[in-house]
Formats: sequence, structure tokens, C-alpha cells
Amino acid sequence: MTDPLSAKFTFLNEADRLKSVERANWLTNRSRPENAAEHSWHVALAMMVMAEHAEPGVDLDSALRMALLHDLVEIDAGDHPIHLPHDPAAVALAEAQGADRLYGLLPHTGPHLRAQWEEFETARTATARYAKAIDHLSSVWLALASVPRDGEEMAICTDNLRDGRVSRSAQHVPDLLEATRAWADNRQVTPRLRQSLAFLGEVDKLKCELRASRLIDGSRHENSAEHSWHIALYALILGDLAADGVAIARVIQMLILHDIVEIDAGDAPIHGDHDPVALEAAERAAADRLFGLLPTDIATQFRTLWEEFEAAETPDSIFAKSIDRVQPVLGNLANGGGSWVDYDVTFAQLDARVGTKIARGAPAIWAHVKDLCLTWFVEHGRI
Repeated sequence: MTDPLSAKFTFLNEADRLKSVERANWLTNRSRPENAAEHSWHVALAMMVMAEHAEPGVDLDSALRMALLHDLVEIDAGDHPIHLPHDPAAVALAEAQGADRLYGLLPHTGPHLRAQWEEFETARTATARYAKAIDHLSSVWLALASVPRDGEEMAICTDNLRDGRVSRSAQHVPDLLEATRAWADNRQVTPRLRQSLAFLGEVDKLKCELRASRLIDGSRHENSAEHSWHIALYALILGDLAADGVAIARVIQMLILHDIVEIDAGDAPIHGDHDPVALEAAERAAADRLFGLLPTDIATQFRTLWEEFEAAETPDSIFAKSIDRVQPVLGNLANGGGSWVDYDVTFAQLDARVGTKIARGAPAIWAHVKDLCLTWFVEHGRI
């Protein structure tokens, strides 16, 4: 029988495939279609930004878990754009089968996660209705923020805002629905909402920031938005290995936010050469600009979480840093070495640069992964 940690890693590696599921909508710069993993990150971030608009009874932490989980079934069932014909019953069956297979990879927590996915799908709770509304509105917001706007995409959005799926789901956040309609019609939006929507449009750029790490299948380099989704999912799945007192809900929020500064500062590969002082200055300037787009109270909340992550002095941030480091390691083990080969990394360097950081917040995880890494480095003569 597979041990629980190996089963979790199998699930998390399989989840990587969501980064290759294309959606119908495009990035705001019109460079390519969005994928379902980076969409899931953007939905989670939007839930945090718009939390004050949720109806009473909404549990934001549960909604964020739904955002991380909701599209995983598309690995098997694919994406089904709302403007194209499809058989709803056949799609529902394919998604249910996908949920059975994917969450079935987790023998202990899988049933609970599948139940959260089903709660989202049926929208039977206030939390699920909020999650659905933001999921549907977020694609419209990105279409409205696109430069240039696409005529066909805008027609689809207009139809949905008038009487389609977006309109029906967003009835539970009526002020957001009205603001989105106003934006689409070039009417005035309240300054506070205009700031929040501008921020969500700007951070779409994170989907174009490439990292040193590759996808599990080695087909391309990962971007920072889909990485942020994946490590937030890592925190959800591996949270039971955190130290006592670690609040996984706060860890997830940190990981959703932590790489936003790379829009301006770029990614600094851990095995690459860079000036730490210059990088810190660039990231702080980026945090000033990007979080500064938000209303002051939300900006302060997000900046505080980001600062806590960067300092890595609290139990929550120490575990978050460990999770941030372990995901690329699992990817490299699965795709033939990835950035280890690119940067000519030895096992000693990996242990010093990465292993110590993982072990600090998640010693049981590093004890398991270290053995896997040592085997790989011995086999490839990189000791």
C-alpha cells in the first residue's frame, strides 16, 4: 500500500496537468489563452479582494479551498466554454468521473475534498454561491481589462451579464454585478470598486512571468501565477504536516499573494546569480506599486501578509516558505532534473539552498523528499 505522503505527492503531481488545460478566454494582453490553473489562482485572489461583498454566512477560507479545487476535474473532462454547445449531462458525468479518479488518489482526505468540490458545483451554500459568482465574474473582469478588448469576447460577456450564467450566479453579489455591467457599458463605477478591479486586471501580468522550473511533463517553463495556485494547493494537501499552531488558511492566503511582486521585480531562481539587496529593493518597490492599486485597508491587509511571508519569522510564514520550496523539487524529480540540470546543481547545493528551508518548517516532508533527491543525484552523478 502507498504511504500517505507518497499518495499526496502523486495527487499534487497529477494536479500539475491543470496547467495545460486551455480556457476560451485570453490573457488581458491578448498574448495567449488562459489556462485553468492560473485561472484558479486568479479566482482565489479575486475572492480575497472582494470578500467584503460576500453575503452573510460566507466562509472565505472555505471559498478559497473551493477555488483551488474546483477546476481540477477539467484535467479529465476538459473546459466547456459557455458560448459553445455541449451536452450538460455528459459534461456532468465526465466531471464526476474525473472527481472520483483525482480525489480517489487521496485515500484519507479525498472524500472531504470531493465533497467540497461537489458543494461548489451544486452551489447549495452561501459560501459556494460566493465562490461561483466570483468564478464567473472574474473571466468577465479580465475581458473588460483586456487591451484591446475583443469584440466577440465582449459580446459573450454582455449576453451573460444581461441574462446568462454570469448574471444568475452574480445575483448573490448584486453590487459586483451592477458594477461589472456599468464597466461594460462605460458607465461610472465607485472609486473603491474601480481600484479593486484595476488591481485584478494588473495582476493578470503574473501569468506571463516565467520561472526556472518546468511543468511535470517538461513541455515548458511554469509561470508565477500557476505556481502560486499549485503551492496554495500544496499547503491545503500537506497542511497536516505543519507544526502545531500553524493556520493553514493564512498560509494559503500568503501563498496566493507571495509572488505578485514578480510582475515588476521578475523571478529570481534560487540556483541562479542575483544581488539579494537589489532584489529586495525591487520587490519592495513592486509591493508599493501593486498593493497600492487597492483600497487602503485591503492594501494594508495584503501587504502585511506579504511582509510576514518575506520575513519568515512566524510559524505560518515558515511553513509557507517550506511549501514554496518543495514544489519545484517534486517537479524536477518528475521531469528529468529540470532546473537542476539547467543550473548544474549538486546535491550539496540543493540541500543547502533548498533542503534547509523545507526542513525548517516541514521536517517530515524534507526527510521524505531528501531520500528521493539523493537517489536521483547519485544516479545522475551529481553528488
